[in-house]
Amino acid sequence: MKSPSQPRDRGIPEATVARLPLYLRALHGMAERGIATVSSEDLAVAAGVNSAKLRKDLSHLGSYGTRGVGYDVEYLVYQISRELGLTQDWAVAIVGVGNLGRALANYGGFVSRGFRVAALVDADPEVVGDTIAGLNVEHIDELEAVIGRRGVSIVVLATPAAAAQAVCDRVIGAGVTSILNFAPVVLSVPDSVDVRKVDLSIELQILAFHEQRKAGGPLMAMDGQ
Repeated sequence: MKSPSQPRDRGIPEATVARLPLYLRALHGMAERGIATVSSEDLAVAAGVNSAKLRKDLSHLGSYGTRGVGYDVEYLVYQISRELGLTQDWAVAIVGVGNLGRALANYGGFVSRGFRVAALVDADPEVVGDTIAGLNVEHIDELEAVIGRRGVSIVVLATPAAAAQAVCDRVIGAGVTSILNFAPVVLSVPDSVDVRKVDLSIELQILAFHEQRKAGGPLMAMDGQ
């Protein structure tokens, strides 16, 4: 099954790939405001990166801008979308339809970015059969069949931690090699499988650390003190 992480195979550094969605988000905002061209400096500010790093990143796409004019917003959106694989339709399955899974299923931003929620799967008999965002929730026992029938390329795991690894193993066994993991657990996967982890509690803890520092909170004691 085709994986959406192709840019790495074309010689683009992983760090650059991670920044491309930031540029794309900023460019979409500019396009919506009717901005036709943008300088590297303005795009860098909008994306929250260094302008020299941005120019180097975009050079990997063969886009160098025009001196005195900048980058064509519409064309750069196309270039980045093409590189990220967003010019085609990616079918996504969400496994785990609790509060988070339901929120993700109802999020309208996926379609405009090249992703289509094609299946919802859960183990709870109270949830199976419900209709959410126009989709029927299917039983976890049918996971492999659902993946094959719906042409799923990416799976979002929103299951409890205890179930995540077993579900992950089944997903990989069904041929999926790209997983977005919201479960609070580190998954063990083969090298051929790409996993992106979203852990909201970790992000909040990092913010708490910075908030404490800004408030003049305690620093770690020196050794021997």
